[in-house]
Amino acid sequence: MSWSKETLIAAAREAAGKAYAPYSNFHVGAALGFADGSVVTGANVENASYGMTLCAETVAVGKALSEEWRGKLEAVAVIGGKAGAVGVGDPVTPCGRCRQMLHELAALGKNDPTVWCVGEDAVLELALSELLPRAFGPGALA
Repeated sequence: MSWSKETLIAAAREAAGKAYAPYSNFHVGAALGFADGSVVTGANVENASYGMTLCAETVAVGKALSEEWRGKLEAVAVIGGKAGAVGVGDPVTPCGRCRQMLHELAALGKNDPTVWCVGEDAVLELALSELLPRAFGPGALA
């Protein structure tokens, strides 16, 4: 594995700097760490039609799947905050939609990845299953 907790958090912070957030000015970055050492990042992308806004985690999952990473997701780092103050304040956790998107990707590899939610004074470390207990996934459709 070529990434560590620190490098994944740094990648998420860098991704947050690329966010397109002209409406909320809240920048979020996500970094996905895979078993093969790959890291895939995403930043939030807002839209004037707010419902079409994409969260950083959703962008990263879409990018990963479109580039053929199928499962073996081992860890996720998420960081957010106002532009110029990313990582300041409480840890940012994935929203419900993003938890579901991450679950779908992780289920492909039958993994329960660690999720690092980064804040100013703390990094929450949780298993994805703690963030989304009793998740609905591909197995429910069998």
